Amino acid sequence: MDRSGDPAVLADLIGRRLTGRSGGLYRRLADALAALMGSTELPVGAKLPAERRLAEALAVSRSTVVAAYDELRARGLVESRRGSGTTVARSASRGRSTADKRMPIGYGESLFHRITVGPGDVISMTYAVDPGIPDLAAEVEDLARTDLPTLLQDVGYHPRGIEPLRQRIAEHFEQSGLPTSRDEIVVTSGAHQAIALVTQMYLRTGAAVVIEQPSWPGCFDLFGAAGGRVVGVPLDDAGIRPDLLTAALKEHQPAMLFVMPTFHNPTGRLMSPARRRQVAEIAGRYGVVVVEDNAYSAGDPAGPDIPPPLAAFAQGPAEILTIGSVSKAVWGGLRIGWIRAPRPLADRLARHKALADLGSPVIDQALTARLLPRLGDVTAERARLATGRRAHIGELLRDRLPEWTWEEPAGGSALWVRLPDTDARVFAQIALRHGVEVVAGHAMDPTGDHDNYLRLPFAYAPEVLVDAVDRLAGAWQEFRRHGPAPGVPMV
Repeated sequence: MDRSGDPAVLADLIGRRLTGRSGGLYRRLADALAALMGSTELPVGAKLPAERRLAEALAVSRSTVVAAYDELRARGLVESRRGSGTTVARSASRGRSTADKRMPIGYGESLFHRITVGPGDVISMTYAVDPGIPDLAAEVEDLARTDLPTLLQDVGYHPRGIEPLRQRIAEHFEQSGLPTSRDEIVVTSGAHQAIALVTQMYLRTGAAVVIEQPSWPGCFDLFGAAGGRVVGVPLDDAGIRPDLLTAALKEHQPAMLFVMPTFHNPTGRLMSPARRRQVAEIAGRYGVVVVEDNAYSAGDPAGPDIPPPLAAFAQGPAEILTIGSVSKAVWGGLRIGWIRAPRPLADRLARHKALADLGSPVIDQALTARLLPRLGDVTAERARLATGRRAHIGELLRDRLPEWTWEEPAGGSALWVRLPDTDARVFAQIALRHGVEVVAGHAMDPTGDHDNYLRLPFAYAPEVLVDAVDRLAGAWQEFRRHGPAPGVPMV
């Protein structure tokens, strides 16, 4: 897909590639553009944005972009004609195999780039993941001593997941108010793969997917890669709006409804029991499959009660699939998730899982089976820690950035912050040059309705939060008082 037409989109693609490198800024910009040329992002013949518009999107001087374009012309990668602008030259595709199906860079790029390239010298606030729980190492050591010899006698291929883990997951659902058998469980490599498998099973080219607006950026990329059309429905305080949901289901006849009822990402809202019942009833009435992602399910015991999963409110033949994971609660590196689905759907999902990887790592599954009986205690402790960090970053923001506003989330690990009269994508470029990386609202809502928002995770040590807010305040001061200052050095 040609992403070159919108300067803001192109800035998102290359802005993070300008940090942590040597050489002049214009040369780094030229290198970043050259890396995309001839690919699906900047195909041969694609027209680059005008220098001034790209400069505004990147928050750099126009002379920097002019020099970068001159450098690309000198390399023979672009051509310029009076009245036609600057386009990608045919020579830019040399050395690229046409058989290589390169993955388009999508809305999740702002989250996944730092994970892919490593931490670098910036404070990355693009994801919210805590370190592993304190006793995880001891559990691994004990598993190696007591369980590993038996596990190694097994063939190791379990597309559904090993039986002890599926039984523990079923018991976990029972405790949350949703009767479940182990035959209704398919173990996955994290919640991300669970969403990917469901997408593969339900979506066809041109099919609509209704989601909450805003939503998690990875959804747009997963659904788009399957050929799906995303239809957003706004939220109110109780969750996705039932009146607009009804209208969307009636108009678009979607293949799937995807929601995050428990501590929605990025707003942190908690869908009420009454709203869950409404959503289940509406979806059943229109015969739409519901996929609920409850990966962010850690609730503070001092906070609001967490209702049962949406599937507990299913009526009649409604198909509701529930996704969960231990990655947020235990450790991001423990890539174990699951899907709960009616038995016939679980059978189909298991076949998709077998095609994907023949089954998640058995040792990771065995470790998760050990941890699940006390997952409630683990998540409660995580939530208590998150509550303290949320209060801390709130105090810092109110002190250093009083113009920024947000609604206090019911849970989760991030604030959904509104910037006054600001395109957050432009501010994100300035923040990056001050050494802090943030995700702008456009990544979570392509409609433009949340372009003035930032997602600010707070799953960091207190001293890191202080440093991050200091850097954000410096970037905001530059942005508000002077506009983008090209003299600020890139990190």
